[in-house]
Amino acid sequence: MKRLIVLMAILFMVFSTAVNAEEDYEWIEGGTSVDLGDMATIDLDPDFIFLDGKNTQQMAEDYGDYVSGLEIGSIFSMDESQTWSVFFDYEEIGHIKDAAKEKIDAKALLKSYKDGAEEDNKTREPGERFYVTGWDIEPHYDEETHRLTWSLLLEDENNVTFLNYNTLLLTREGNISVVLVTDPENREADKKMLNEQIMSKLEVTAGNRYEDFDKSTDKVSEQGLNALILGGAGLAVAKKVGILGVILVFAKKFGVLIVAGLAALWGFIRKKKKKPISFEQEVVATEEDEEKDPLNK
Repeated sequence: MKRLIVLMAILFMVFSTAVNAEEDYEWIEGGTSVDLGDMATIDLDPDFIFLDGKNTQQMAEDYGDYVSGLEIGSIFSMDESQTWSVFFDYEEIGHIKDAAKEKIDAKALLKSYKDGAEEDNKTREPGERFYVTGWDIEPHYDEETHRLTWSLLLEDENNVTFLNYNTLLLTREGNISVVLVTDPENREADKKMLNEQIMSKLEVTAGNRYEDFDKSTDKVSEQGLNALILGGAGLAVAKKVGILGVILVFAKKFGVLIVAGLAALWGFIRKKKKKPISFEQEVVATEEDEEKDPLNK
């Protein structure tokens, strides 16, 4: 019981600023159309909630995650049993001309990912490091939808596997990045949700579509598909590792395994339609659950 109280207190100290700031986010509830900057719109599912680019950046800062400045929105589920999240970025790097003709070198890309992760680990403290273990889905490009898709498998130092399912939607002079943060166990169900309930309802605004490219006036990118995939690696990993790294550091420092951290954070997010609950009430509720199930002690 004491260990539980210590654990909750640690989480409270680390994330209290974030939780307080969460009340200032401008949440948009589902059942309406939302804007991804001026690049696209989405008919938001009634069971989802949305943050625009500004609020997505603020939330990332509050939770200690990486902020690129390219964020244009994020979507979360109101269902507490769902642990996925989706992030949208837009980068104007120019038009990827004749993308379908480019050969994607999955083998070379994987080696670059692994080498990059090893280099990055040299700057991380023990407990914060992660490793690229292989492709979950090898990168491929769909000429009809102008979508580039791939998914990497990663592990932390405790051999916990996670992944980022990435989709890049090519536009007139750039690309919209869609990152689904999930885990291998739920990837297929979450990917289906992404395609059926989000991507199918995403519309690039008129004038910004890939087909709207005007060779007489528009910028052509010097990058290709391979470069786009490598460029998205660090951002995609950071969206998962940033907050996970903080949790692992405190787990090591205090000698307790903090497994409830991410769930607790998303729990705060999903309570936007519910009556607010205080931190003290959270602790009491957890203690009551533990008393009902002594094996959790």
